[in-house]
Amino acid sequence: MAEFKLYQYDPSLTAAIVFLALFCVSTMAHLYQLVRSKTWFLFPFFIGCAFESIGYIGRLISATQTPNWAIMPYVLQSLLLLLGPTMLAASIYMLLSRLAVFLDASHYSLVPVENLSKTFVWADVISFLAQSGGGGMLANAKSAGNQKMGRNIIILGLAIQIYFFGFFITILHVFHRRIINNPTQRSLLAVAPWRRFILVLYAGSGLIMIRSVFRIVEYITGTNGKLQSSEIYIYAFDASMILITTALFNVFHPSRMAFATKDETQISPTDNHSMDVHLETLEHADHTVTESVHNLPAYETRKSLLVARYDDRRYINTQPTWPHHQPQPPFSRAPHHPCVCDNTGDSLNCSSGLAHGNL
Repeated sequence: MAEFKLYQYDPSLTAAIVFLALFCVSTMAHLYQLVRSKTWFLFPFFIGCAFESIGYIGRLISATQTPNWAIMPYVLQSLLLLLGPTMLAASIYMLLSRLAVFLDASHYSLVPVENLSKTFVWADVISFLAQSGGGGMLANAKSAGNQKMGRNIIILGLAIQIYFFGFFITILHVFHRRIINNPTQRSLLAVAPWRRFILVLYAGSGLIMIRSVFRIVEYITGTNGKLQSSEIYIYAFDASMILITTALFNVFHPSRMAFATKDETQISPTDNHSMDVHLETLEHADHTVTESVHNLPAYETRKSLLVARYDDRRYINTQPTWPHHQPQPPFSRAPHHPCVCDNTGDSLNCSSGLAHGNL
């Protein structure tokens, strides 16, 4: 058997430094966002980012050793760059189920929400174990047979990931179509940018899918294939895809879908602090509420509450539970005053902040 070469090219030191720096920035940002927002379910996403950063440390070390590469940096970058996206995928799976609950739209999911995360996370675990086992076998292969077996196990793990990711994207598309065509009351009232967040899920899923397809083709074609003959492919179809994904979730962090912010809290109307709103002009006098608007639970729709912030421009809900409202243009609200309205059937009793507008 010919001597096994760790790399079929000379790894670029410059490229390794650049991507290491970028992944480190994204990883530290995710750690800060994770701790600050206490969105602990995103911990696998942070681990995936850390895997990428450490993987490029291994790649940087290899770039300084050409052509006498040590085995450990090679194994480090091979395994962690292979497994990092699997951790990102695990968090993306959980995000859809949380989004469905957030929008009170669990019934729009093809897979029951209580089973959605479990199904895909378990599939991701199987994919992770297959890829890590195959990667370990390939890294320690002493014969052509062991190399082939290691590659085949990695291919199996990647195939599982691609299959379930394709299924997940289908579920995401069906959910998106259903909630757009038949929005829930909570989706109409939510200040949080859930429509944009669905697009972020599409983008992240698509980028990881491109990377996984690249990886499976890379391992199928083997060390003599074109994809392993030049370093440009791994940076174009793996490193770049995953970096964009991590940066995308830095900018559009899922914490907006997990907890209320100070501008997105609710207060309940009280007997002492309520008013009738004229249903044609939506006019009323300002008044003071006694409830704090900070650090309270996020949207409660069972009581037909409307929560708004001063710069909100949403339409009033027109679903049957609000029979006195007709479709209308956006209306304005008094600055810096939250608004909570309770549907009584004949009028809106509001606790604060609804300014004026025309029906």
